[in-house]
Amino acid sequence: MAVNGGRDGSPREAATGSSVAASQPSTNLLFPIPPPPEDTRVAALLRRETVGGVLVLAATVLALAWANSPWQDAYATVRDFTFGPHVAHLHLSVGEWAAGGLLAIFFFVAGLELKQEFVTGELSRFRKAILPVAAALGGMIVPALVYVAIIASTGVDALRGWAIPSATDIAFAVAVLGLISTHLPPSLRTFLLTLAVVDDLIAITIIAVFYSGTLTPAYFGGALLALLAFAFVVRRWPRRWWLLLPLAVVTWAMVHGAGVHATVAGLLLGAVVPVRGGDRDPYPAQRLEDRWRPVAAGLAVPVFALFAAGVSVSGLRGLTEALTDPVAIGIVAGLVLGKSFGIFGTTFAVARWTRARLDPGLRWIDVYGAALLAGIGFTVSLLISELAFGPGSPHAEHAKVGVLCGSLTAAVVAAVILRIRNRAYRLAEHEEETEQEEET
Repeated sequence: MAVNGGRDGSPREAATGSSVAASQPSTNLLFPIPPPPEDTRVAALLRRETVGGVLVLAATVLALAWANSPWQDAYATVRDFTFGPHVAHLHLSVGEWAAGGLLAIFFFVAGLELKQEFVTGELSRFRKAILPVAAALGGMIVPALVYVAIIASTGVDALRGWAIPSATDIAFAVAVLGLISTHLPPSLRTFLLTLAVVDDLIAITIIAVFYSGTLTPAYFGGALLALLAFAFVVRRWPRRWWLLLPLAVVTWAMVHGAGVHATVAGLLLGAVVPVRGGDRDPYPAQRLEDRWRPVAAGLAVPVFALFAAGVSVSGLRGLTEALTDPVAIGIVAGLVLGKSFGIFGTTFAVARWTRARLDPGLRWIDVYGAALLAGIGFTVSLLISELAFGPGSPHAEHAKVGVLCGSLTAAVVAAVILRIRNRAYRLAEHEEETEQEEET
C-alpha cells in the first residue's frame, strides 16, 4: 500500500499529482479531490472565514491590551455589568450575554453548515464522511487524554477542564489556511473544513452533556415546543423572518432556562432548517447561512472574544505563573501535541488498515500541517474553560492563557510547515508551466 504521494517525494510530483489522482478511483483516496463546484465553495468559505478570523484576532489583541492597561478596572466593570429579565435566569453579565447569547448565532450558522454537509456535502456519503469523522474523534480523544494525564500526575483538582483542548476554531484555522494556501491542493483544504465542521458538532455535544446545569423540565418542555414551532414555520414559510426570529429567541431563552447551555439552541435551530425547499425558496439553509454568517463572523464571535480573552497577566511574572499551572500546561500540550497527533495518527491508521491511500498530490507532512492547524482551539476552548471553572477563577484565567498560547503555537508551527509546502507547490507549478511553454 502506498502511503506516500510519490516515490521520490519531489515537489514537482506533488504539484502534478492532482492530475494523476484524477485518473484514479476517488473512492480509494484519503482526500478525494473536490469537483469544480465544491472547490469553488471551499474557496468562497476560505475568503469569508479569513475575514472573520482577522476580526477575532483584532478583538483578542484589544481585549488583552485593555485588560492589561491602566484601564483594566473599566474592562472588568463592563464585562461584569449585569442586565436582563430574571425570568429563565436571563439576568446576565455582558460577558455571559456574549458567551450564551451572541455565540448562539455562531452555533446556529454551524448547525446550518452541518445540516448541509450531512445532506448534500462531504458528510453525505459514508466513504467520504468516515475519515473526517474519525479524525475529529481522534482530535478530541487524544488531547483530552494528554490533559488528563498531566493533571492526574500533578494531583491538581482540575480534571473538569478535560475538554478545553479538544475544540477547533474554524474561523482562526481557516483564516491561517486562507493566508498561506494559495497553491496547496484543494483536497487538503476541503478535509480541514469538513473536519472542523464535525469538530463543532462534537464540541457542542460535549457542552450539552458535560457542561450544562441541572435540567428544569418545565423550561425543557417549552424549548421543545418552541423548537417544533420554529421547524414547522421554517418549512412552511421559510422567508417569514418576523415569525422565525421570535420563535428562535424563545427557543434560546427556554433552553437557557432549562439549564442547558444556550449555545445548544443555536445548533438545534440550524439543524431543523431544511436544506432543500420549494420553488419560492429552493435552498433555505444556504440562504440563512449566507445571511447570518456575516453576523456571526463580524459581530458575535469578535464580541465574545473581546470579553472572553481579556486575561490580566500582571507582566512577565504573572504570565510565568499562569503558564506553570498544570491546567495551562495540559491545555497547551493538548492543543499542540494531542490535537495534531490525534488527527494525524487517525488519518495514518485509516491509510494503514484500509484500502484508502494518500492522494498522489499530497505528502504526509501536508496532512500534519493541517492537523496542527486544528490545534487552534480559541473560541470554543475559551467557552469551555469558563464553563469548566467559572468566570474569574484562577484556573479559568490560567486556562485562557493556555488556550491563547497553545493556539498561537499551533498556528505558528502549522504556518511555517504549510508555508514551506505551499512554496514547493508554487515552484513546481511554475516549472510545469515553463516546460509547457517551451514545448509549444
